[in-house]
Amino acid sequence: MDLGTAPRTTARPAGRSAGVLSAIRAEVEGRQASQIREWEAIVTWASEHVVTTPEGAATITDGYLDTGVPIAGDGAPLVSEFALMELVAVLGRSPDGGRAYVGRVIECAWRLPQVYAAVVAGRLTPWRAERIADLTHALNADAAGFVDRQLVHASGVGWAQLDRLIAEAILRFDPERAEAERATAADQRYVEVGDPDTHGNTNGIVHLDAVLDAADGHDLDEAITRRAHLLGDLGNDAPLDVRRSVALGELARADLTLDLEGSPGRKAIVNVHITDTTLTGVNPVGRWEDTQRPISSEQIREWLGTASTVIVRPVIDLADHIPIDSYEIPDRHRVHIALRDHTCRFPHCTRPATRCDLDHARPYGEGGPTCPCNEVALCRRHHRAKTHSAWSYDIVMPSSYIWTSPNGFTFRVDHRGTHPIHHATDPAGDPAPPDE
Repeated sequence: MDLGTAPRTTARPAGRSAGVLSAIRAEVEGRQASQIREWEAIVTWASEHVVTTPEGAATITDGYLDTGVPIAGDGAPLVSEFALMELVAVLGRSPDGGRAYVGRVIECAWRLPQVYAAVVAGRLTPWRAERIADLTHALNADAAGFVDRQLVHASGVGWAQLDRLIAEAILRFDPERAEAERATAADQRYVEVGDPDTHGNTNGIVHLDAVLDAADGHDLDEAITRRAHLLGDLGNDAPLDVRRSVALGELARADLTLDLEGSPGRKAIVNVHITDTTLTGVNPVGRWEDTQRPISSEQIREWLGTASTVIVRPVIDLADHIPIDSYEIPDRHRVHIALRDHTCRFPHCTRPATRCDLDHARPYGEGGPTCPCNEVALCRRHHRAKTHSAWSYDIVMPSSYIWTSPNGFTFRVDHRGTHPIHHATDPAGDPAPPDE
């Protein structure tokens, strides 16, 4: 072989992969074309459901709080809140996620015309336009217009560049806001302890996320490190990261033993659900009410071992009927409904039942009893929709409901989620497969 001559390469003939990749590309293009048509239909819908005053307009939410801020920014039309509920249900999205999605489309169509035109022309993918809309929502009309004019070729703008562009727009057209954001940056600090069921975990582990003042963060790190080393000196041979985690828990319990409010120690309220396996010890499993996730009896024992006060509640029979002769719903009914319904029973809504209103399915004034059989968990937004708009529902059985939208679309909501019910006489006019 001549070492001074590079070896020749032979091009491989196109195999099955080329055909598969072409099919994938066609699916991607078809999906994007379909979403563009959906955007155009949403814009048409929005034009037909404009309201002229903030009353009755759809607003965004922040966590579980209704902010009162319209779903699109300054200068975009206000759309009907109750009408939006029907659109979101037809889209098959969750209430909060769906209203945010529609808000982004409206944001682009009315406040970012260059961006919207790029989406319709296929030059910009809808998901990129949605992210741009999220960033411009809070801008005033002049600042949003400035950003849009800079995004004639939006597909070539990186996210870091876009962030800088947003910052420049705020400085140029809303200097008071820029100064207020600078002055209130310290208010962004928080500490959040996650749920133990993150990523399907049932081992009692949680994620901790926090943003601290630099000095506080330094002091906390020093305290955790010192206690973790002390644990090691006392014989704990776990890895350092594990000992740091244990140290943080010990710091918390040390604080809880201080009688700062006349009630020292940590209290645990446990709903005990007893099964035959729990009684026999064959497969002892409990369930944490807040997350509805299984946890081992050993995990429960470990948690309770660190609590100074334990309150044990008996199991509530969810089949019981406990009517009372008043409109006001007692706390025992609220616990009953929360354990039965788990979430708001409006289509696709996932707001926990513990944070919902209880609705009389048949109004109390029309003879409906104040009884769990006539009480349904609805979040405040969807409680209002049922009371003040044409949305309605029928109880099929406890925790199973058939909802009907103002235009006649129907949805079954039960423990398996939300399922559209198709009829030959659907408002869309197209025949659909029979109910499952």
